[in-house]
Amino acid sequence: MQTILGANGIIAQELSKHLLKYTDKIRQVSRHPKKVNPSDELVSADLLNFEQTEKAVAGSEIVYLTAGLPYDIKLWREQWPKVMRNVIDACKKHNSKLVFFDNVYCYGLVTGLMTEETPYNPISKKGEVRARIATTLLDEISAGNLTGMIVRGADFYGPNALLSLTYSTVTQKLKANKSAQWIGDPKKIHTFTYTPDAGKSVAMLANSPTAFNQTWHALTSKEEITGEQYVRIACEIMNKSYKLQVLPKFGVRAIGLFVPVLREFVEMMYQFENDYLFDSTKFENKFDVQSTPYKEGIAATLK
Repeated sequence: MQTILGANGIIAQELSKHLLKYTDKIRQVSRHPKKVNPSDELVSADLLNFEQTEKAVAGSEIVYLTAGLPYDIKLWREQWPKVMRNVIDACKKHNSKLVFFDNVYCYGLVTGLMTEETPYNPISKKGEVRARIATTLLDEISAGNLTGMIVRGADFYGPNALLSLTYSTVTQKLKANKSAQWIGDPKKIHTFTYTPDAGKSVAMLANSPTAFNQTWHALTSKEEITGEQYVRIACEIMNKSYKLQVLPKFGVRAIGLFVPVLREFVEMMYQFENDYLFDSTKFENKFDVQSTPYKEGIAATLK
């Protein structure tokens, strides 16, 4: 049995599709889980409750933690450590391997490439939380209490990735015949992980025994793309003239007075005001696979 904690999210959905290559026993777990594959087993559980988490994990060879929480620092500080502790303890009890899908907030502002060796140096409150829970997991692995791994992705884009920034600022805008938007500096390089590539990466790593007890970066294009280039490609695909509305930090802060998620996003603006370069060479070398080119990925996203 392979169990996904945080069913219904885009990474869980993409992971579920790729897991069929390895098993037909997939358990989807969330408060209100839905099937991705006809054979999926559904279990309702609250990961903040240890008893429910433990029962959801029981009988699992591999457990994937792909859950998300509302984009609210107060909730993150209170709930993320509880979720991580409950999942770790459940996996230890049932001798299950744990795969945690993480983001790059723990790295903070990085000059040059982000790799698996990049030290944790968060410069945001959310980054501090992510560094804390990742360290908790790595400490358990180092102590020999648990077999696990961390897989990280850059910012997302992809079909049905409705919570990705580019969905609201580019995809939705163009489909509504409006000008695309970009937050921060559109001339800075910003790497994006294509969600189908992310799901494939997690499935491949988790089903490769030698990949455990390490940190990995999910398969991500090496093309250096700026916000401006992303929007130009999208406009070209949709046969629209190139127009771009840029939202600097003060604009995001002003809109944030009325849109809570943008208010929470202001502290993460450094990722869009500086080059953001994410590297997955380690994964590519191990599996000899290539990422989806941006033009192909953006076309599929816009469909």
